[in-house]
Amino acid sequence: MLIYINRKVLKLWRKLSAEMSIELFLVAENWKHLLAGIFFQYIHGLAAHGIHYMHRPGPTLQDTGFFFLPELGQERSYISEMLFTFIFMSFVLWTFHPFVLQSKRIYTVLIWCRVLTYLGVCQILRIVTFYSTQLPGPNYHCREGSKLAKLPPPESAVELLVINFSRGVNYGCGDLIFSSHMIFTIVFVKTYCRYGTKRCIKYFAWLLAVFQSLLILASRKHYTVDVVVAWYTVNLVIFFLDRKLLELPDRPGLTSLPLLPQTNKDSRNKDEHQNLLGVFSVEFAD
Repeated sequence: MLIYINRKVLKLWRKLSAEMSIELFLVAENWKHLLAGIFFQYIHGLAAHGIHYMHRPGPTLQDTGFFFLPELGQERSYISEMLFTFIFMSFVLWTFHPFVLQSKRIYTVLIWCRVLTYLGVCQILRIVTFYSTQLPGPNYHCREGSKLAKLPPPESAVELLVINFSRGVNYGCGDLIFSSHMIFTIVFVKTYCRYGTKRCIKYFAWLLAVFQSLLILASRKHYTVDVVVAWYTVNLVIFFLDRKLLELPDRPGLTSLPLLPQTNKDSRNKDEHQNLLGVFSVEFAD
């Protein structure tokens, strides 16, 4: 029994080592794209933080979704965040599954390069939109009379530039059109539907996205227009970006490493890539 366990542990370790070698090579090839995508998440958080200073609480606007969906109430508003956390963590775990499971259709680094590209373009459009017109937030802490509805003017640049992301997610106001939660949800679902393998999970993921939309409205975190605009904007962004970005390579071969279009000067030799990754793509037998 102990020998069997040791063999399994050794096999898993060899698999993790081989996969890590491939992914580190891809990180070296695409670190600029990864770094730019991660940095833009800070820029997006900074923009959402800044609009909170400009937020002016007022009466909740008339909304069709609010008319049909009863409020969950402030004490149950966490339900939508729980579902979003489940979707987020499930997607993250799926992107790292090649490190453990035998069925490998994706490279983790290349998937995240693509996802960060989708998110970045959608968030640029979102920033332009919610800075164009500031609406009174429908969330409970954004309504008139709440101390959290409006931030006092920043006393220094440090206060403005240092962001408490958890507080911004839960208690932000003003960054309404269009929903950031739906940006992440739709990007994750679309990405899995394109590169995932389980059809039942794909159907289930779209069902979760619909439930997420309804829960956001029932929690009064966004107006219906914020959710509706997110649905068609994110899908259109992904549609047009997919026509410009290079397709992700299928395993075990890697025909074109750079995710985004590159100049001839920056591109590497195709045979060099295939030979290097061919060394790391060995599947270890039992």
